[in-house]
Amino acid sequence: MTRLYDILARAVAQENSGACFALLGDANMNFATRLAEAGMPMIYVRHEHCAVAAAMAHARKSGGVGLATVTCGPGVTQLMTALPAAVRARIPVVVFAGEAPLGQSWYNQQIDQAPLVTATGAAYQALHAPARMPQAVRDAFLQARRERRPVVLGVPFDLQNTVWEGSTALPDPSAALMPDVGPIPPHPDDLARAARMIDAARRVVVMAGLGAAEAGAGPACRALADACDGLLATTLPARGLFHDDPFCIGIAGGFSTDTARDCLAQADLIVAVGASLAKHNADGGKLWPDAAVLQVDVDPVTVSQGRIAAQAHLRSDARLGAEALAKAVRRNPTDWRSDALARRIRTAPADASDQPQEPGLHDPRAVIAAFENALPASWQMVNSSGHCSYYAAQMPSRPFDTFLTIREFGAIGNGISFAIGVATARPDDTVVMFDGDGSLLMHVQELETIRRHNLNILIVALNDGAFGSEIHKLRAEGLSDAGAVFGRPDLAAIARGFGIGGATIRDLSEIPARVAEFAKTGGAAVWDLPISDRIMSPVMQRAHPRKE
Repeated sequence: MTRLYDILARAVAQENSGACFALLGDANMNFATRLAEAGMPMIYVRHEHCAVAAAMAHARKSGGVGLATVTCGPGVTQLMTALPAAVRARIPVVVFAGEAPLGQSWYNQQIDQAPLVTATGAAYQALHAPARMPQAVRDAFLQARRERRPVVLGVPFDLQNTVWEGSTALPDPSAALMPDVGPIPPHPDDLARAARMIDAARRVVVMAGLGAAEAGAGPACRALADACDGLLATTLPARGLFHDDPFCIGIAGGFSTDTARDCLAQADLIVAVGASLAKHNADGGKLWPDAAVLQVDVDPVTVSQGRIAAQAHLRSDARLGAEALAKAVRRNPTDWRSDALARRIRTAPADASDQPQEPGLHDPRAVIAAFENALPASWQMVNSSGHCSYYAAQMPSRPFDTFLTIREFGAIGNGISFAIGVATARPDDTVVMFDGDGSLLMHVQELETIRRHNLNILIVALNDGAFGSEIHKLRAEGLSDAGAVFGRPDLAAIARGFGIGGATIRDLSEIPARVAEFAKTGGAAVWDLPISDRIMSPVMQRAHPRKE
């Protein structure tokens, strides 16, 4: 007999998500088993949060809709950190979650799931009408695609187990129903006004965001910067889009280099192409104090995250808008671009501050410089969150299509899940993930998932024996840091205990040979690099100066 969970699995399978990240329980295990039998690649994780976090990274890398499945009750409550991160990063994900059985008067995992999910900004669809469920599944994927946010499906598991008496024909998949429309060109009047604004400026920075990368606007942004003798920059998620351009100053935001901060302070106009203009992107308004912002976007805004972010707007697709501006502006050479500036961009350290060195412990800046020189440019790089993430972002040779960071909710502990998602989306690539020890230990159980699924992931742990952001903030306040310090566990031994490689690297000169060997063997490993907890990132130095 065909059960409802059979039809649900077929409806989900035809959406072609590429992989499903799962943790099984009573309310989803029959569905997930049938989904696997339908040919869906399954990654079985050890924690529900990690299922959704991995699906987020998979969606970002594949360009599709992420897919995860968890059970009802505690399976859903474990998602309350991952869902808002996906909402704020505008990542389409569908989560098939069970619901408590409707036919029982009491069930110990029963909870009203919808308010929890909707409080995160995600959508919740309760599927209680069996005849409509195949279409409801399709509509959930369509909603995730159109609204670019997660949708959680709640399906009571006693309904899932009922005999299916309807047609086995499925509705068209969501991809077939997405509007087939072309990109939006700029209005001529708006274009002329924007071009005049650029012509009147003398220090222009063309800043591309993730929207520019997705629209293929990189070449057009380069042409625009060249036309107005300006510089190039990116937001953090689009880092690496112009990695080989001599006049790209890198990330605009809290992670800006010393050189970038100096240049942005001189700017009188920022042309933001496909960028959401988040608060961190402008470092709270301090990054370009004398510059106006012209936003090129299909959904332009004036106020973003509580601050006036743009003074002028050009409503347009990122690529078409940048191309049109590059043709419309007058070529008005300035003295900003120079060989000296290009040399400084190429050679100056991201952070030149003089900080105390500790014997036997690495400076995290030196660690990243060593990996920058040793890692193949084709390896997929994942940047996690926390204090150490500033350093891992400072690798200028990494192109955009081999870099991933998702930081919109500010949560640590996601790096290992993101690496799993990237490795699943790019199975022929090697993934290297940089994380802090505190973040890695939050979901260290997923090392077993990596081993069991034979994922090709190298984890570089910058181990300061603490929660790095918290110790620096507490010290700046003149308070004890004891609650944020937990010592330096042997991460290499922990990795070996999970059945993957593990090494503690005390001499940075070993890194090129180790990278070369890992490139030959592949597999998975954790490399533990003990770093000084006295080195503060520039982000922390600016935000939390030490109080007298």
